[in-house]
Amino acid sequence: MPAAAPARPARRTAPAAPRSPAMRIGWCCKWVPPPGDDRPAAALNLRDTTIAALSRLTPAQATEKLLGLVHHNVAALAAQVEEVAKAPPLERCLRILSGVLPCYTHPVARPRYDEPVLRAAAETGLAPIGARARAAGVRLSMHPGQFCVLSTDSATALEGSVAEVEYHTQIMRLLGLTGGWHPEGAHINVHGGARGPGVAGFRRGFARLSQEARDLLTVENDETAYGLDDLLPLAETLPIVFDLHHHWCHGAGEHVAPEDPRLAVVRQSWRGTRPIGHLSAPREDLLPEDQRHPDVLPDWGRLMAAGLNARVLRQHSDRMWNRAINAWAVAHLAWTDLEVEAKHKNLASHDLAEAARGAGLG
Repeated sequence: MPAAAPARPARRTAPAAPRSPAMRIGWCCKWVPPPGDDRPAAALNLRDTTIAALSRLTPAQATEKLLGLVHHNVAALAAQVEEVAKAPPLERCLRILSGVLPCYTHPVARPRYDEPVLRAAAETGLAPIGARARAAGVRLSMHPGQFCVLSTDSATALEGSVAEVEYHTQIMRLLGLTGGWHPEGAHINVHGGARGPGVAGFRRGFARLSQEARDLLTVENDETAYGLDDLLPLAETLPIVFDLHHHWCHGAGEHVAPEDPRLAVVRQSWRGTRPIGHLSAPREDLLPEDQRHPDVLPDWGRLMAAGLNARVLRQHSDRMWNRAINAWAVAHLAWTDLEVEAKHKNLASHDLAEAARGAGLG
């Protein structure tokens, strides 16, 4: 596989015409069998390995192991995309697990991926998946892990983070989703990163990326370091992904209305492409009984007064159990797609889709 292009030309102007106008709700990374579905989950979920395990193998053995994993992951990803492609249009959105090509950026594995057999497995396997997604109107995304930090003063951490974003860009390239501003709504989402360097530090890290990567990258508000207001200055640099649950945590219980003027800035940051946001709910089993009513929005102040702390409230629920949260989130579909970050994955996103249909959408 070719390495990511090192050139860093000036940022191009994004197209002004709107794209991806249909609202969509998606799930993240892992498929959970619905009740009554007897398909094995392993067939629809990606597998990984560890650096330690690869390090114990000879180069030839490592190549063989990675080849087996890539073949499985390509088949599993194809099955996931097919699952989403056959869903109603409202539910055609999927976040792809990062480890499609396991351990790709690590020196132990990276040379193996330059071997023809692994290059061919990735290239010939991912291209038809991307074609199927595009034909069915499936919006695809990726989300590098927490150690991918563009806002950092550490040269080593920055080099690793740039390599990680470029790897995700490589996956999008093989899927046919590079070469312009967020093709088909595709994006690679990261958090703001270390608080110390601030948005100026993020911009410095962003400038290290290839043009293809910059055209795919988005940045998300989180629960601690970077709230929505902190990220708004980046709206001229790249699109902002608004996480509703993170904002509830960071904003001490604020449920932002769709007409909030800050969200107009978020919309504008996407420059004609339909935005995407994230949603979850606090874990029902960790809430006091009087805060578990499914038709009442959880009250941050009362929860804190009851002795819960922010760490507990940041945890994601299994399903979208709270109808009041769902109704609030459905109102945001007027301007943004939503990925549901809940432990029961596709089952939870289907909860929200049913709420949207109940509201006359989709």
